[in-house]
Amino acid sequence: MDILGVRVDNLSREDILAKIESFFDEPKFHQVATINPEFILKAQEDAGFRNILNYGDLNVADGIGLKYAFVRYGSWLKARLAGADLMQEALKMAEGRGLGVFLAINKDGLSNFEEIRDALLKIYPKLSIEGEDFDPLDLAYKLKTESCKLLLCNFGAPLQEKFINSQKNDIIRVAMGVGGSFDFLTGKVGRAPIWMRNVGLEWLWRAIVQPMDKAKRLRRIFKAVIIFPLKVIFDRSYGKQ
Repeated sequence: MDILGVRVDNLSREDILAKIESFFDEPKFHQVATINPEFILKAQEDAGFRNILNYGDLNVADGIGLKYAFVRYGSWLKARLAGADLMQEALKMAEGRGLGVFLAINKDGLSNFEEIRDALLKIYPKLSIEGEDFDPLDLAYKLKTESCKLLLCNFGAPLQEKFINSQKNDIIRVAMGVGGSFDFLTGKVGRAPIWMRNVGLEWLWRAIVQPMDKAKRLRRIFKAVIIFPLKVIFDRSYGKQ
């Protein structure tokens, strides 16, 4: 489905996970993105970001707004899968297969590489983890790994998608941006209650609890609940299957 110029793959949860599993089996680089309304709005203003998403290997719907957008275009979204949940599923697969993971961490983020690595090893003790803290604007950097098959980056959109796209190589099999998901694991930010996740309001919880100035928080909420729905309602393309 095309939503305001961005491809969103309409798959069941089972099919999404099967896709990730198959990516690990293919000896090539696969970029995965978890798409929410904020991604789509940013992509309308950033052609490079939009192209990366549209030519990626898998775009998973993350956000209740996308469910309603599908309805608007006469379809039904089979599954929403939050980026934090998809990340954990990918980590389980990597640990089960004995594959290494590389963490590209925003040096100015809430959690540093060592904190994230230690938090992950408590959950996935057999996981082999490499990584470091990065400047998110340094797209000239090339990963120094010979074994890691899973790349996770927490720069936030669109920087994480652009960084990932600049790292294409023959070693990494699956690469995805995870936004603030690591901060849940380190305890720097509490995750939304289950009922909020189930009704698709995790984005609102994060906008409220994540450290940011009031004006930025209000802008994010305004874009998610006002701008995105209005753009979808008045979109004359009616979506493209």
